[in-house]
Amino acid sequence: MNSGKVLLGLLAGIAAGATLGILFAPDKGTATRKKISEKGDEYADELGEKFNSFIDSITQKFETVRKDAAKMVENGKSKMKEMDGELMGSESKKM
Repeated sequence: MNSGKVLLGLLAGIAAGATLGILFAPDKGTATRKKISEKGDEYADELGEKFNSFIDSITQKFETVRKDAAKMVENGKSKMKEMDGELMGSESKKM
C-alpha cells in the first residue's frame, strides 16, 4: 500500500468524523466548532509526527544505500587496480 493512499484514507476519515460530529453534536454550534477545531489540531499534530517519522525512516534507508554503494565503488576500484597490476605483470613477462 503506498503512502498516498494511506494519506487519502486518513483525510477522508477526518472529514467523515468531523461531519458526523457536527450532525450528532448535542452542544451549541460554537462549542461544536471549538471541539472540531481542537480535534483537527490533534489530528494535524499526529499526522505531522507520522510524516516526520516517515521522512526519518526514508533518510536512514537512503544513507544505508549510499554507504553500501560507496563500499561497492571502493571494492570495484580495488579490484580494478588488482586486475591492472596482474595485466601489467603478465605483459612484462611477455616482453
